[in-house]
Amino acid sequence: MHLTIAQRLDRLKVRTAEISHWRERATSSIDGWTFDGQEIAIGQAWPHRKGIVHFAAKARVPDGWPLEESRLQLDLGGESLVTLTFESGKRESFGLDPFHQEFPLAGREIAIATDSVARFPFGEPNREPKLIRARLAWLDIPVHRLNLLLRQVVEAIEALGEHDVVAHMLDAAEDTLRSLDWPSATEPYVARTANAEWQQKIWELPEMIDDPAALSDEERATVVAAYDALLDRLRALQARYPQNGELLLTGHAHIDLAWLWPYGETRRKMRRTFHTALSLMERSDDFRFNQSTAHYYAQIEADDPALFERVKAQVAVGKWETIGGMWVEPDTIMPTGESLVRQILYGQRYFEKTFGVRHTVCWLPDCFGFAGALPQLLRQGGIDSFFTTKVNWSETNKFPYDLFWWEGLDGSRVLAHAFDNPMLGYNGFVQPDCFMPTWKNFRQKVEHDTSLLAVGYGDGGGGVTPEMVEREVQLRDFPAIPKARWGTVENFFAGAHRAAEKKRLPAWSGEIYLELHRATLTTQSGVKRLHRKAERALITAEILASVAYMAGAAAKPPSLETDWRVTLKNEFHDILPGSGIREVYEDAERELSEVIGHAEASQAAAMAAIVGHLPKGGIADAVVVANPSLDVRPLRAVLDDGTVLATGDVVAPLSVQVFDRSALTPAGVLRADVNRLENDHIAVVIGSDGLISSMVHKATGREALAEAANQLWVYPADKPRNWDAWDIDADYAEKGIRLDRPESIELAENGRHRAAIKVVHRYRDSTITQFYVLTANAKRLDIETHIDWHERRALLRSLNPVAVRARTAAFECAYGIVDRPTHTNTSWDAAMFEAVAHRFVDLSEPDFGVALLNDAKYGHSARGNVLGISLVRGPIYPDPLADEGEQRFTYSLLPHEGEWHSGGVREEADDLNQPLIAVSAAGLAATSLAPLSVTGVPVALSALKPAEDSDGLILRVYEPAGRRGGLEIAPAGSWRVGEAVTLMEEPDQRSGGRDITPFEVRSWRIERT
Repeated sequence: MHLTIAQRLDRLKVRTAEISHWRERATSSIDGWTFDGQEIAIGQAWPHRKGIVHFAAKARVPDGWPLEESRLQLDLGGESLVTLTFESGKRESFGLDPFHQEFPLAGREIAIATDSVARFPFGEPNREPKLIRARLAWLDIPVHRLNLLLRQVVEAIEALGEHDVVAHMLDAAEDTLRSLDWPSATEPYVARTANAEWQQKIWELPEMIDDPAALSDEERATVVAAYDALLDRLRALQARYPQNGELLLTGHAHIDLAWLWPYGETRRKMRRTFHTALSLMERSDDFRFNQSTAHYYAQIEADDPALFERVKAQVAVGKWETIGGMWVEPDTIMPTGESLVRQILYGQRYFEKTFGVRHTVCWLPDCFGFAGALPQLLRQGGIDSFFTTKVNWSETNKFPYDLFWWEGLDGSRVLAHAFDNPMLGYNGFVQPDCFMPTWKNFRQKVEHDTSLLAVGYGDGGGGVTPEMVEREVQLRDFPAIPKARWGTVENFFAGAHRAAEKKRLPAWSGEIYLELHRATLTTQSGVKRLHRKAERALITAEILASVAYMAGAAAKPPSLETDWRVTLKNEFHDILPGSGIREVYEDAERELSEVIGHAEASQAAAMAAIVGHLPKGGIADAVVVANPSLDVRPLRAVLDDGTVLATGDVVAPLSVQVFDRSALTPAGVLRADVNRLENDHIAVVIGSDGLISSMVHKATGREALAEAANQLWVYPADKPRNWDAWDIDADYAEKGIRLDRPESIELAENGRHRAAIKVVHRYRDSTITQFYVLTANAKRLDIETHIDWHERRALLRSLNPVAVRARTAAFECAYGIVDRPTHTNTSWDAAMFEAVAHRFVDLSEPDFGVALLNDAKYGHSARGNVLGISLVRGPIYPDPLADEGEQRFTYSLLPHEGEWHSGGVREEADDLNQPLIAVSAAGLAATSLAPLSVTGVPVALSALKPAEDSDGLILRVYEPAGRRGGLEIAPAGSWRVGEAVTLMEEPDQRSGGRDITPFEVRSWRIERT
């Protein structure tokens, strides 16, 4: 009776597993271990599991063992950096984790020392760590090679399915096994196979002999012959069934900067992973490895200079590929445009200074969506290619392309690639059953003959194993599977660009929205607020210092790159999105608070310098106000003593103005009582339920609300089926509780410049205190919010039904807007039920609209006429106390004439996020200082900063609304406009003069004449 293919394959698996038990000729246990100086035996539990611990032992390779066939095998109970010192004085280090436990030896006498933690690669604690295994092993190399080859044959057969070559491969493998002269003596056979899975299930095993015999020389000779014969058969089959498809392999070890472990552990992961990668490339001429993130290299340079020099040496010979062009792999949808600029500017400059290279590939495999501004910024940074795999995670709609032109908001294009490997994505394997589906899933085969595949254990680092390198060599001779060779990512994209010149590739325009992980826009909102403040504080500090410089300050403003680097670090795609453990946010909160403190100190110093260069005069109680934007601002500011000003005066764009405090009077009449706030622009009524029952826009006479606004809803079933901190399920709103029975409503402030109604809501163990605030000159109603939150797995949102009908709503994003559907006509529309917005969301008809502004939030919705904003969540994984406790932020409602761009929405959002800077002074004259004006088509200020490599400044502006036109840039005094530059501050080859096109970002040098 003939066996079926499936039966024959099962038998092949069993026979292949049998061979593995003879992989080691002999082993020798290593004893005499110490744990932080204390004796510890193999099998013994660690005395404690706190922090970093140190194992040490000495070993000697037994006489007669060839050194090149000898290995150190360790399992110490956690991740470790293992350092081996040999009798020659040579030292070599390796990363030890569950996937890297066998190490080559460069000498017979070995001193072993480790830095160890009782953790697994994904941060999981090993709560009962033990010194599990420590021994030397003499490998039977022919057995090892044949076992691996047969395993790969099994994997290939399974992956090839019903392909014609399968029967031939089975024949070849079976003939190979029949050719072996395999031992069968009972005692050594039973001892060798005792650890097999099926043997371990036996009720009671017999007594075992120690050191069971290895293969005899004659038996080993049959293994060598069988291996060679099987390779010959595979080569012959390859001639008949050529390899189909091509993959370029890049070694990779995705290291999350901080996620399920704090950054201190990441520093150790980097060293472990880098040592492992260097060990592999020093033993293989073909192996290639890529590592992104300038921050990692800067950290290694500081932590381990010798390791850093070894990395530089391999970069120089082309084996180690630095990649990415950014400071870290950041979240790209929440940072402001200027932050994305600095990621590229500081990243590329570091790589060029340190390694002599600039990158052409942006490497972001794991980010949760991609901003439409990115292609333009990448091109300005010298990057023409983009890689990710995360687009394949969308749950509702499959992203249609995997090799395509990605077109940004402004029309700039980069060539994008996103391979689809079902075996752990960017943490791929060198295996036929990884190659086959990756190639099958590659949809642009007609346009290009190669897909990329990143291989190596990752997220928690670790990277490629020696077996993966060995597998690649064997797989070169296999039939029918895709061809796969080590190479560089840069070379892959070079080939893809050549293909794109010959064949038309599809294009994706605008933002790449990920239909998953929407809760990352809200979780850990305290860090999101600090990050927003840090961004604005740094940008404003640079602007004010530049204004002081143009006003006469002697010294060029100091670079804030050090603080920018800290801010950029905390934009990493598992920090800013809120998907890390508590320790990550303790670090982030401390670091971002320090940045804000430094930036505010810089602002104060700049204002002092500005005041020092203002004309003297007779104003004894002066208020000096700086406007750090390109918009005319109403004078609305808070003075050093807490005094609020909201006058009828205005402050010109990018100017400093001196006012006599005694002459400052409120704009118009501000009226307030316990349920009403009114000024010359809007009239607001607060109902007995604490909601906004009416908001009348006086200039048009229109009621802005369709029904009560600022409806606070708690959704107590915010319990996603997976990814607790990351996700909001689409049906979260099926159960909601509206907070409409406030504990109290009172008139909290009733001044001439500012009035406020205080409303207090309670929900279970939490308190939501809100102040409806109206200033005398305000066109918006601010909702200053203080939450004391003590709920788990509940979501708090504010819903705002407005009296506006439109098919799309404008969501601000980096350097522009995204028009999102307010309907659910298609599955793509319906999937966008929670989406990112920066400082505002707006719903407008041609002549009227309402905007929802914020100073700290990102998760928004626009369905029908309801604008929603997510305020706070309470996930329990991976931080059981995420968002617990007090939070303060402000959001606002702004009715306006016209559409958002003509109704002052962005300008009001800018004012909310970066108010005017006001300081008190004495002995000044009434004056206005405007060192630089920008007129023409309306643009927004991204930066006014010290130039990186000259004594001048860099002015960066962007077009935010989709308009085009000319610009007039006019510096005052002894300053002039220099050449147009890219974000790298190099000559911009763009044709045309001082004009700007829709959503374009432009920069110029500002120089002394």
